[in-house]
Amino acid sequence: MFKGCFTAIVTPFKKGEVDEKALRDLIQFQLEKGVDGLVPCGTTGESPTLSFEEHKRVIRITVEEVKGRVPVIAGAGSNNTKEAEELVRFAKEVKADAALVITPYYNKPTPKGLEAHYRYLNQIGLPIIIYNVPSRTGVNISPATVGRLSQLPNIVGIKEASGDMDQISSIISLCQDDFSVLSGNDSHTLPILSLGGTGIISVVSNIVPDEMTRMVKAYLEGDVEEARRLHYKLYPLCKAMFIETNPLPIKTAMARMGMIEKEWRLPLEGMERENEEKLEKALSDYGLI
Repeated sequence: MFKGCFTAIVTPFKKGEVDEKALRDLIQFQLEKGVDGLVPCGTTGESPTLSFEEHKRVIRITVEEVKGRVPVIAGAGSNNTKEAEELVRFAKEVKADAALVITPYYNKPTPKGLEAHYRYLNQIGLPIIIYNVPSRTGVNISPATVGRLSQLPNIVGIKEASGDMDQISSIISLCQDDFSVLSGNDSHTLPILSLGGTGIISVVSNIVPDEMTRMVKAYLEGDVEEARRLHYKLYPLCKAMFIETNPLPIKTAMARMGMIEKEWRLPLEGMERENEEKLEKALSDYGLI
């Protein structure tokens, strides 16, 4: 079972190219702060703008730097099942611990098609975590479908970013006991843990990995009061990270903190000034700048 705080690590760029040195430095920072795992090439890692060569390089670098100290869940999804297969097979080849596979976007598959997609990828033999984020994909995977998929040997969890607590409750009630349900929204982590979730694939932990990790650990170890205290401390920062499209705020914050260059790829563009000012305030209030 995948438990704890897994950082959805950003992909740093420099003059239009992947900044490999900065990426390695970010991975070491995460490990030093005690994060439970890393997720390269997710939405936060700007996977839609990475070439296949870059995508694979980022996964390989992450596995190399981690050296087995924590699990690496490699982003490996596509709206094309054959492309997803190529990425999942690559993740398996370089010894990632699992693949994060988004529900196919744009082509809006039916429930039957969604199930067939994951059943096909299950055969590869690498643990797969479903990624459900209907606000981005235009499709929602139903609890009933997730329940059936959870019976397969390599469908081991779901990153749930629907924000629908009833849906999450249904998923947990329908799935195997060892099926991991990970929050896909930082601000929903504590509520999802209270329903029986196992952790978070986090954006904000790019800058506060130690505190997000402590919050999840506190709850899982039964210290609900400490988890609640950390939730409310982190809450304004979590909300600020989604004041505009992710990963614009987290990358802007990291650049302001001197961690990376202030750079992303089109069609993403810089934040509106008023929102950047709100982000600055959140960082300042938290004591990060």
